Order: sequence, then structure tokens, then C-alpha cells
Amino acid sequence: MNCLIVDDESPAQDIMEEFVSKVPFLNLIARCSSAFEAIEIMEKNQIDLIFLDIHMPNASGIEFLQSLTHKPLFIFTTAYSEHALEGFNLNAVDYLLKPIPFDRFLKAVMKARDLYSIRKKTNTLTLSDQKEFVLQKEFLFIRCDYQLVKIRLDEIQYIEGLKDYVKIYTSNPKPFITLISLKTLSEKLPGEIFFRVHRSFIISILFLRTLTKNRILIGSKWIPVSENYRDDFFNGLKQKGIIPE
Repeated sequence: MNCLIVDDESPAQDIMEEFVSKVPFLNLIARCSSAFEAIEIMEKNQIDLIFLDIHMPNASGIEFLQSLTHKPLFIFTTAYSEHALEGFNLNAVDYLLKPIPFDRFLKAVMKARDLYSIRKKTNTLTLSDQKEFVLQKEFLFIRCDYQLVKIRLDEIQYIEGLKDYVKIYTSNPKPFITLISLKTLSEKLPGEIFFRVHRSFIISILFLRTLTKNRILIGSKWIPVSENYRDDFFNGLKQKGIIPE
């Protein structure tokens, strides 16, 4: 995985570079002191993972992410805990508080590698019988508000079914609404990521924060887990090693 360190403090960059050098599947492309330097590097290189500080001059790490059309995987590395919730709402892989111990760093990058692998394994599918929806390798196109809208699969947090329509929730403040049944969608989305947990909901395990027997927390939304889908859902998580047996 090609990675980038973005931090305005040289000592912090040194520590992260040392950590990266110890992980065989990480390839450090560059160290950057600002978001503007990072953007220049990203224009010339394929970046898969960013280690990103939040408090930086001119543009914060959060502002930097919000400026990107297509976001690589990213891990926040910061001395401040107050932005943790906002970080996870931006789909951060992890949120590491300085000083960062290596074992905590390793846990975060292993999670990033798993997510990266899921991205790479997502199959190319087409819904030939649904003109409102086309699913490609890493994204889907839906017809929404009289236009085609592209949504990355790894940005979808959960999907809510409303009779013949679905509402697709991402980090966008408003959900995307399109004409397709939740049943058809659940049969076509990749099972590595998406699980039907209720007759009205499909969730992405990439954004799973908390789960109990009867409900799941995705972002700030509690989603019910119905009895009809509970066993398949929990058994699927166990088989993938996401939760213990």
C-alpha cells in the first residue's frame, strides 16, 4: 500500500516514518508538512493510505479531506481527542492519539489493509433489469433527481428501503434516493461488505461502530437487527473474523 505522512511537525513525521518502515506491506511515498504539499504528491502518485494530522497551518486535516473528491483510506494521528467523533463520521480507518505506541499503530494499519483488500476484491456486476442502477467494480451509478450520480461502495454507510425506493446514506448530509427495491439491491451488492439486517435496512460493516443483539450503531444512527436476519448476520461476522466466536 502506497502511503503518505501529512504532519506539520518533523519529530512526528520521523516517528511515523520509522513505524511505516517496520511494516512490509507499507510503501512510504512522501512526507508532507501541509495539505497543499500532500495534494501535489497525490496528483503525481497513487496513494492508498494517508497518516494525517488534524491541526496544521492554513488547512486542517479535516478541511484537506473534505476537499478531496476521491478519498484514499486515512488514519488520523493527532494529540487531540475532541475530533474523534468527527473523524469517524468522515470514515477514518482509525484515530490514533499521540504519543502513538507501535502496537496501536500496527492494529490500525492491519485494519487499513483489510479494508484495502475488500476494495480490491469487489466484483464487477451489472443490474441489467434495473435502468435506475448500475453497479461497477468500486462504485455504483444511480439515477437521482433526474441525473446519474456516482457513489463509491466504500462510502456507503447504510441503505434504507422504502417500498420501491431506497435511500442510500453516505457522509453526504442528504441521502441519495433512487427507484430500486431493497431486495434486488441486497442480492447484487458484494457480500464482503454489505449485510441485510432488517427488511428495511442493509448496512456496511466498514462503518459498524457498536452492535448488540437487536441493533447496530452506524455513525450516529441506531439500526434495528430483526430476528429473521440476526443469525445470518452474526454468523457472517464470525466467519470473517470481525467478531469473536
